[in-house]
Amino acid sequence: MSAEQPLIADLFEVDKRLTLKPVVDFNAYLRNVFADGPCRCHRCLELNGDESGFSHRHTFTFDDRTVHRRFANSAGSDVLQMLKKAWLSYTKNELPLAGQLDLDTVRTFTDAALHARLLALLPASGLAREVEGAWMLQAQVD
Repeated sequence: MSAEQPLIADLFEVDKRLTLKPVVDFNAYLRNVFADGPCRCHRCLELNGDESGFSHRHTFTFDDRTVHRRFANSAGSDVLQMLKKAWLSYTKNELPLAGQLDLDTVRTFTDAALHARLLALLPASGLAREVEGAWMLQAQVD
């Protein structure tokens, strides 16, 4: 019986790195970087919500709710700053700023309910783009 005890404890043990402040802050950021309703920026209103000519999306649907990106805090540099802090805290290594983004690691410290928001925010902010199934970080100029 005592040999089984550590095995059972491992099943319910939560990774303590997930409670570190930068990781918690990153998840809170993903929850709050979108606001309710479709985008109401000048371009979206002028084009009646037609985003087909936009390089980055403004309006998204998560869990049957329409939301829009909060532009004031969702530029690529903003997303990168939050991601770098969470990455460093969780992995104890600096986030590589070029090349392929290890999305599996990012998903590890991102709440499962926020994965869709993460995958929408990466290209919408201009931080990363998907190339042949891999997410590539893009240089930030903003």
